[in-house]
Amino acid sequence: MCGIFGAIGDLSRVDQSKIDHLLSHRGPDDKGVYQRDNVLFMHWRLAIQDLTDSGHQPMITDDDNLCLIFNGEIYNHWEIRKNFLPDYTFRSNSDTETLLYAYSKYGSEIFSQLNGIFALAFLDRKNKTLVLVRDHFGVKPLYYSAFGDIFLFASESKAIVETIKDHCTVNSTGINNYLQLLWSPGELTAFNEIKKLEPGHYLTISYDNITDIRLTKYYELPFGHVREIKDYKYWEEELEVKLLEALDRQLLSDVPIGFFLSGGLDSSLMVALYRKLYPKNRIKAYTISTGKAYQDEGFSDDLYYARKVAEKFDIDLTICDSNLNLSEEFERMVIALDEPQADLAPLHVENICRKAREQGYFVLISGAGGDDLFSGYRRHEMITHYKRLSFVPFGRHLLKIIRQFAKNADRRRIDKFLSLYHDKNLIYSLANSYLWLDPEKILTLFSSDFKKALQTLSPVDFLINSLSDIPNEMNELNQCLYWDMKFFLPDHNLNYTDKMSMTQAVEVRVPFLDKELVEFSAKLPIEYKMKGTTTKYILRKLAEKYLPYEVVYRSKTGFGGPLRSWIRNSLDPWVQSQLNEESVTKLNIFNYSELRKLVEENKTGKIDASYTILSIIAIQMYLRYYTIEKNKQFLP
Repeated sequence: MCGIFGAIGDLSRVDQSKIDHLLSHRGPDDKGVYQRDNVLFMHWRLAIQDLTDSGHQPMITDDDNLCLIFNGEIYNHWEIRKNFLPDYTFRSNSDTETLLYAYSKYGSEIFSQLNGIFALAFLDRKNKTLVLVRDHFGVKPLYYSAFGDIFLFASESKAIVETIKDHCTVNSTGINNYLQLLWSPGELTAFNEIKKLEPGHYLTISYDNITDIRLTKYYELPFGHVREIKDYKYWEEELEVKLLEALDRQLLSDVPIGFFLSGGLDSSLMVALYRKLYPKNRIKAYTISTGKAYQDEGFSDDLYYARKVAEKFDIDLTICDSNLNLSEEFERMVIALDEPQADLAPLHVENICRKAREQGYFVLISGAGGDDLFSGYRRHEMITHYKRLSFVPFGRHLLKIIRQFAKNADRRRIDKFLSLYHDKNLIYSLANSYLWLDPEKILTLFSSDFKKALQTLSPVDFLINSLSDIPNEMNELNQCLYWDMKFFLPDHNLNYTDKMSMTQAVEVRVPFLDKELVEFSAKLPIEYKMKGTTTKYILRKLAEKYLPYEVVYRSKTGFGGPLRSWIRNSLDPWVQSQLNEESVTKLNIFNYSELRKLVEENKTGKIDASYTILSIIAIQMYLRYYTIEKNKQFLP
């Protein structure tokens, strides 16, 4: 786990000391620089495997032809050595050396064989090419920019912005994505000049012609296969084997490993499986405490469940403070994330990682991905509700009656379901479920100049169009899981997990995103992913062997905070100060009068727009942070 940065072209643009300042937190154990001709590689190392100098990067082949910098871990690198490089004598136990010589021999063919989390940069001096590679599921971030006479790439886009900041212009579609989804799917960021290398892709560029960029997809999520006809027992037994293998693979480390433990199904199952694999080993885990304000917005008391699991498996559990001071911490978080994401969960991730680092744990195992593989979100339940309601006479009217007696959180979910149901089209309803506010309302929030720049492709259209990549997958649940795996995970959850964990120099691993386990889940019959409204059906049935019933079947809860209450009450002065007329009109992205109306309508409960308001603040903060000239506007 590390930080990487590179440049090809006019290197006089690059201030290495500033780049070092921006990225050194990702790798406190070592630093390396390679510069030759018009090429620069910089690397910051967080030593996890082979803690000796043998793992130093940039790493160069014996013939001086190939140079590699690498962020991540290759969990099957010993198998790669055995199966693909049996005659090579290695000098280290580092997976970096495995990658270097595997690519030297097999080129891009080796990418699909890797099982790990990675962002790679290979410099081939003989062929004068640079190759950038991102892992199959986007666990590790990688940004790039081709601007004028320089090509740049980095683990964090702030290093690129620092180099070309005088020329950055707002990507209107990207900003619209952040406002509607809270994240931006695919390659788009907030700036036209910076893109994300998408998961399962590699980029090739000649450093004699940096305008010739070739993008190649080497992996696609395996949806659309014919389902194997086998009994339920086979699938459950196979799932258990795949989970145990995935976890065991990801325990590869020369430093201590701890666990996130929310008390939810996924993180609890990880520690239970670890106890099965290593019954005598000590388990160190971290959780957060919550209070009544959290529960009023639908967040259950995680600590109660986490303690039950800790007691069952004799876990040394550290409880981290859940108190968040948004007015002091939010801007720092937004800049750390590299993208204007409006969420509170990243701050919890950072707090847990900070405590883990203090206690000597530099690697943490996360339960992220379980919901996305096996159907754990409320939007997945919506599929069943949608189909059932279609057969009930006056179903919508009945639901409105039920709403009157529901709790606040349930009433809000019923309102959202009803707002989606009118589409009379399930897949469009599912795509719309990712949105936080009506698109027509969103459009009124933008300034007239921004509306002119805004392209017509909406996030919903983007999601619908992406299904053409899996033409043989016709089941709506799998199509929704595809969106979760393809976009929601890498562009939201995994991005904030990487960025906030690395502020504390902690590596987070995600066994649910083991390549073999993901491919198994894609082939799993639909009825074992969700049965009725029971999400993650097969995972829960398996977990019954390991965990208390109340942990297995507890309701879904988030990992954020009572934002709606805060925005409407204690944080209202902060909201007012952030969205003052001067700052809003100066950037010229939003319509000030419409923002004021939005805040008031949210405060009175007329609409539910707290996350949209936070997103507007995040976008304003992000763009304001990169403002160079006092009156600079970002519109191209």
